[in-house]
Parts: sequence; structure tokens; C-alpha cells
Amino acid sequence: MVANPERRAQLADAGLRVLASAGTRGLTHRAVDREAEAPEGTAANYFRTRDELLGALGERVFERIAPDPERLEQLAARTPGIELATDYVRYIVERTAAAPDLMRALFELRIEATRRPGLAQILRATLTSGYRGDVDYNAQAGLPGGAKEIAMLHYALDGLLFDQLTTSIDAGLPLDEVVTELVHRILGPATTSGPS
Repeated sequence: MVANPERRAQLADAGLRVLASAGTRGLTHRAVDREAEAPEGTAANYFRTRDELLGALGERVFERIAPDPERLEQLAARTPGIELATDYVRYIVERTAAAPDLMRALFELRIEATRRPGLAQILRATLTSGYRGDVDYNAQAGLPGGAKEIAMLHYALDGLLFDQLTTSIDAGLPLDEVVTELVHRILGPATTSGPS
């Protein structure tokens, strides 16, 4: 059977809906087939193992929260600096917070990967590729910070998003204020451009 990219994406989206409603325990090839209203065995034809299915869901999350090229173009037209870096990070938070079920699915997948070495390998490749892409983009855009600072931003944003999209500590701080503070503390004046 020739893999149809559109069908693969539809199945992955169905899998994400199952994951959001039933968690990893309820996620089976059969459940994906039912959710996608596909003949039994369709998901298994596209994702041969459970780890492949779970890994494909992680990849699909990043496809669905990918930035809008026009918005990136608008940002890229501005003068590089800490304020532009802050607006890039605001845009990341905006995109991910607007897709809470996708981010919760990603959190579930990352936790599940601690128990499944095959999934960990697939998901690690996706996450590492995204991080390296961010480092490269940051350097090409002339923004402050290098690989270490981008890693620190990833760690900070992952924690912030986990708090915002799950049960929160409810510190009462405005989200935009938190984002601005994180970026300025990590990429502030002591930070130099270029790789760390």
C-alpha cells in the first residue's frame, strides 16, 4: 500500500483526539480507526507498532502548532534585539496555549516515553530536531543568545505551559508579564549572541 500523507495526517489527528479523551491507555490502533471512521486495520497499516503510532502523534503535534509563515515574516522584518526575541516567545506561547489539547497530548507522550524506549527514541529525535531548528533560526535572525540560552528558554516555557495547561500553581501573575520576565532574565544584557 502506498502511504497517503493526507490519510496519515487524518489518522494522527484522530489519534490525538483519542489521546486527549482516553489517555495513552485508551490509545489503540483500533480506537484510532474508530475515531477516524476508517476500516479496521487502517491505522496499523500506517503505524506498524504502538511506538510508531505514539511517535507519529508527537510529530503531528508539532506540525499543527507550526508558526504561520506570514507572522514569521512580519517578525523577521523587525530589528533584532531583546524586544523582538520577547515577541517571538510570546508568539510561541500564543500558538501553544491556543491548542491546549495538543500540548496536553504532547505532555502525555513525553511521560509515556519514560516507560517506552522505542517511543523515547522517536520522540527525542523530534524534540531535538525542533530545538536545533530553534537555535539555527535564532542565530540566523541575529537574536540574542546561543544554544544554551535557547535550551533554557525551552525548559522555562515547557514548565510554564505545563502549569498553564494542567493544574496550575495559580500564582496570579499575568502570562505576558511572566513571558517578558523569562525572556529578559535568560536573554538579557549579560547574554551574548552566538552559540554557547
